[in-house]
Formats: sequence, structure tokens, C-alpha cells
Amino acid sequence: MNELANSSIIGAAKPRIDGPKKVSGQAKYAADHPMPGLVYGYGVFSTISKGRVVSIDTTQAKRLAGVIDVFHHDNFPSLYHTPSSMEGENHVDETRLPFEDDRVYYAGQFVAMVVASSFAVAREAARMVKVSYKTEKPVTTLTQAKAVGVKPKPDKESAHERGKPDDVFAQAKHKIDVTYTTPVETHNPMEMHATTALWEDGSLLMYEATQGVVFARNTMAAIFGLPPERVEVRAPFIGSGFGGKLWIWPHAIATAAIAREIGRPVQFVVPRAQMFTTTGHRPATEQHIRMSTDGKGRLTSLTHETLNTTSPVGTVAESAGRCTSSLYACPNVRVTHATLETNVGTPTAMRAPGAAPGLYALESAMDEMAEVLGMDPLEFRRVNYTDRDQSIGLPFSSIHLLEAFERGAKEFGWAKRNPKVGSMRDGNEVIGWGVAACNWDATKMGCEARVSLRADGTVFGSCATQDIGTGTYNVVAQTLAGVTGIDLDRIEVKIGDSSYSRGPISGGSWATATVMPALSQAAQKAIEQLGKYAVDEGGAFAGADPEALKFANGKLTGPNGRSIDFTEILRQKKIAAAEGTAKTSAEPSKEYSCKSFGAHFVEVRWDPGISRLRVSRVVSAIDTGQIVNEKTAANQVEGAIVMGIGMALFEHTEYDLNSGRPVNNDLAEYLMPVHGDQPPELNVILLKHPDYNFSEFGVRGIGEIGITGLAGAVANAVYHATGKRIRDLPITLDKLITV
Repeated sequence: MNELANSSIIGAAKPRIDGPKKVSGQAKYAADHPMPGLVYGYGVFSTISKGRVVSIDTTQAKRLAGVIDVFHHDNFPSLYHTPSSMEGENHVDETRLPFEDDRVYYAGQFVAMVVASSFAVAREAARMVKVSYKTEKPVTTLTQAKAVGVKPKPDKESAHERGKPDDVFAQAKHKIDVTYTTPVETHNPMEMHATTALWEDGSLLMYEATQGVVFARNTMAAIFGLPPERVEVRAPFIGSGFGGKLWIWPHAIATAAIAREIGRPVQFVVPRAQMFTTTGHRPATEQHIRMSTDGKGRLTSLTHETLNTTSPVGTVAESAGRCTSSLYACPNVRVTHATLETNVGTPTAMRAPGAAPGLYALESAMDEMAEVLGMDPLEFRRVNYTDRDQSIGLPFSSIHLLEAFERGAKEFGWAKRNPKVGSMRDGNEVIGWGVAACNWDATKMGCEARVSLRADGTVFGSCATQDIGTGTYNVVAQTLAGVTGIDLDRIEVKIGDSSYSRGPISGGSWATATVMPALSQAAQKAIEQLGKYAVDEGGAFAGADPEALKFANGKLTGPNGRSIDFTEILRQKKIAAAEGTAKTSAEPSKEYSCKSFGAHFVEVRWDPGISRLRVSRVVSAIDTGQIVNEKTAANQVEGAIVMGIGMALFEHTEYDLNSGRPVNNDLAEYLMPVHGDQPPELNVILLKHPDYNFSEFGVRGIGEIGITGLAGAVANAVYHATGKRIRDLPITLDKLITV
């Protein structure tokens, strides 16, 4: 009955429909839900990183007026710790339940939680809790773990091998053998992790800072032994997450358990310092790359072996070689990943997990190889371009990487690059230019959605997904506007509640491609229902063939050419709304490999006289299929670029080697780019080629690809300016001024 009624809305640069609520303070986050009887929790966190809790003295804390109780391993309700509650769809990264025993596995681990009538009292009481420990010698860093002989644990699922890379490398004339390292990075979203939990009649309601309301609901239901319909998780607004809020962490479980135990709603906000210990991070990596080519610069072998830190209570492999097996043409490839256990909190996904540190290493190695060959680094990448994923033997569903190279290079002025190190100058500054490819998987999941055409003239759409700041509210609204032809200001979007139709997590850059087909089909079914009302007895087109009706811009048109607004049809039948629901599946393609591509061109300026390094210009050409909203899409890439600059030049969580405690666990000393660090010129080119082999709307995700490769482009530009090849991130000034 209806095709895309308003195709111009898909891709339009519309402002965020959730923006007014955010800037006016009406948007409520996880800790913004006061309720009768609400009390507050505050954690007591371990000061050692390995050992046992010998005793916990709560006497003084309990004397403080307003303290309700202090919970710890000897005073905590029993929970269900079964494979079904901690694995599979109910995934958690830290597989130890809170207060499960007296063991301490990392500094900053929960050892107790105080609950009191106010936040201030709970915090003060937590400081009065006295904990005695039996300390064991910890292993804090990847270097320490290697030194004391911690055995690597291979991650076999992420390994890949084809051809004979070792034999070919041994015989090659042109080759490099290099190692790159990246440090622990911490997510640090503006909104800290928070939980507000309430039990009523044996059912749990949680306001949770989560990137997956459905997954959080299912995990909590399994842990508390409840059917999923008796748990509701709400997250209407989230102050970002970068992957750290994908899964449930111990504080959320503890808060819900304590709320049930005391019979009152409990709120807990993770302090900023503990955001560095108990809610995940990007792990440190050591990446060994061996690469060889023939005399024409074509890759003949490529080996990418990665070690990363993990924790004793959760094994998380950082798949840094995830792009290496397929991005460039090469017949002989091996990619491996392994973890080393250390006494720090469990790592987790952080924006473009694996690919962000992995493409720093791979794209740095591509530049080093190009230098050995005496080739222009951009030309070297062109020579090794492939339109097939050689790791699985399938063509890419859509690839415009060569166009990204061409358009980015033209906009940047790459042809003017003098390849000689340190040769490009502007006054006291030495200019360096670097390039890197970027790459990320294109994925989609199964989804359900509900759409209503309502008699008041509005369109309602709901799905149990959420918006972490990426623009999902607009994706839903613009999809419905595209299908129905109804203006955006007449579309109401409800997401961020597990009670709605099942939706995806906001991670992996798959939410947009996942929700759009379900919303579209649900809207089509609502329109079909409207048509049935119209042809029924007493309807506007009584007796007509429903298939002969056309719907556009909110109106049904009959065979005789007469058009009637959908509100009139509903009023005639005295019906409040025409409803439509849909359920879509997303089986992986058997014909194509689905990925997104792009290219970063970076200019740095280095003033050796005052030891000042800055990123002055970035041009990024991005190939992610059809763009749904040009404004929010470009914003996502811009944010990812700035985050990539942080990865390259600033971010590094540092640990005390003796205690294992992070020593820069605040926003004053954990350095990230501020406004003054952002490039004055930042140009994002969106190629806008729909990928209909991947999805019916031609869209692929865009949230993560912008950070991939960016650190490599910066490192390559730094080398071009200074002659120093920095293989250990971040690129700090001491590494540039050291002889």
C-alpha cells in the first residue's frame, strides 16, 4: 500500500528531537528519579589489589545517625550464580557476584556498601568502615605479568590463519618486524554509572545507566531468579557510555539486592574514582606485527599477534587484529589474541573495541613498510586494496575505500606532501602529514517495534532500545516520517524501557540498521490496519479493495482519487489508533562480508623550541552507507576523531605498581582533549553510498568507525614531522624530546 512516503527526510540534517529536554533540564537520567522512601548507597572499596578481607568493623559507621545498614560478604543476601545468569545473552564482564566471598582481586573492588537516609551520611559512614586485609603480591601491568611468567590464555575464537605467513616472511626481501603497545584507557562518560532500584510485590524496577535495557533486564531476572516480565529496566536518557555501560556491573546487582533486603528504594552512583576500577576500561595491549611485500609493494605476508591485560574475575580479549585479516589483500595472514591476568578491574568494550588499538598498530606498520619500500604511504594502501574479504572468501557488500582515499586526499591536499621527514615548515613549526585507513564491522540484530497512527494526528513509535547520545531518537522519528510522510513534530518516540517491544543494545554500531526495518514494517502494518478500517462497513472507502488504496503524507487515497486524512478515518470509526507491530530477524549474510570503511588525513604541528605538539587539521572521508541524519552522523564522526586524538596524545590510566591502585583516577589528572586541543579544521566527508546488500535502507552504523585508524594517522604525522616513530601510546612530549 505504501512505499517510502517521504524519502527526503532520510539523510536530512535535522536537529535532535530530544535536544530541548536535555538543554532545559527536563531529561531525567538514572539518578534523577526521586521516589518515596528513597535511601542512598555508598561503597567501601578495597585498598589492596590482591588478598583477602580478614575483618570488617562497622561499629562506628552504624552509630552515625541515618545509617540503615552496612552490607558485605558476611551480611548479604544469596543470589543465583549460574551459567544462565552470567553468560550468553545475559553477559556480564565481571563474572563474580558482589560480596560473593572474602577474596580481593583488584584495587577498588567493592568490599562493603553503606545504606543511609542521605548521600552525605552514606559517604561519611563508608569512610568509618574499617577493613583489615591479608595482602598478597599483585600483578598490575602487562609488563609485570610477562616478567613474572603469567601464562597467556589464547582466545581461539578470534584467531585466523591462511597461507604460510612464517615461511613467506622468512624468505622475503622487504619486511618489517615491529611491536606496538597501547595503555589502559578509561571511558569517563559525563554521566557516571548509576542505579535506582525499587521492589513492589516481588517485581523489580530499575532506572539504570545502561546501553541495553533488554539485556540488563534479562541479566537481573536470571540473577534474582525472576521471569523477565517481573523486571523492568528504564533508561530514557543516558549521559553516554562508550561501551562501558553495555553490561551490568556489580554495583547494579548490589543495589537491587539491598533494595529488596531493606524493603525501600535504593540509589547508588558510582564515584568518579571508582569509574576507573569497577566499571571496565580498554585493556593495555602489546601487538607484534610482521609484514612483508614483493618488489612492487604488494603484501605477501602479515602476522598480527596481540596480548592484552584482563582480570581474575573476567576474561576479555581485545581483538586488535579484527581488521587485519580482511582490510588489505594478502595471501598469507595470521591473527592471534591472548590475555594475561592482572590484578586490575575487568576490561570491557570501549568505542571500537579491538579495532581502535589494532588499527593504530596496523596503520603505523603500513607506514613503516611504505618507508622501507620508498613508496608514498597512500599509494601503498591503494596497491593493497581489495574488494573481497579474503578471510572468509566473500565480496564486501559495498566498499568505496578508494573513493575515500581520493576525496580525502584531494580535500586535504595530500599531493603537496613532501615525503622528507621534517621538511615541511611554517615559521617555528614543523608540519607532519599522516594517513590511515579506518574500518569497522557492519552488523544488525533481530528487533521488534510498535507503531500507532493516532486519532489526534500524531504517530507513536516505540522500541526497547535506547539513545546514548548518538541520535537514536531521531533515527526512530525520521524512519517513521519517511514511511508515513508525517512531519517530525507530530511523531512521538518512546525508547529506553525494557517493557517496550524488544530492541538492541546501543553498541557495535548496529542500533540504526537494526531498528529501522522493524519500525518500517510496523508502520506499514499500522497503515494496512488503517486501510482495513477505511474499507469496512461505514468506512470512508467502504467496499473498496484495500490493495487499491495508497497512503502518503498522512492521507489515504482511494481508487477514485479521493484523499482522506488518517485522523478522519479513525474518527469515523471511533477508533483511537491504527496499530502495527513487527518482528525482524537478522541472519548474517552468506553472500557478502559487511563492513564500513574510510580514511583519515591528519596534520600535526611540532614546535621543537617550546616542545609543543598539536593536531591542527583532520580530514576524514567515511563510507558507512546511507546516512539517516547528516547532522548527527557527522557529529558522531567528529566526536570519534577527538576521542582518537585523546587516544593518540593523552589518555593513559596509570597504576601504582605496588598497590595496583590507579593514581590518576579523576578528570583533573586523567588527560583527555579539551576544546583547546581540538583541531581548528575538522572536515568530515560522508560518502553516502547506500548498501542495499546489507539492509533495506542501505544504512550501516557510524558510531565507532571514526576512532579507528585515527591514532595511527596521528602517529604517522608525528613521524613525518619529527622523525620519531612512536610505537607506545600515548605520544607524550618526553618521547619526542628524548634523544
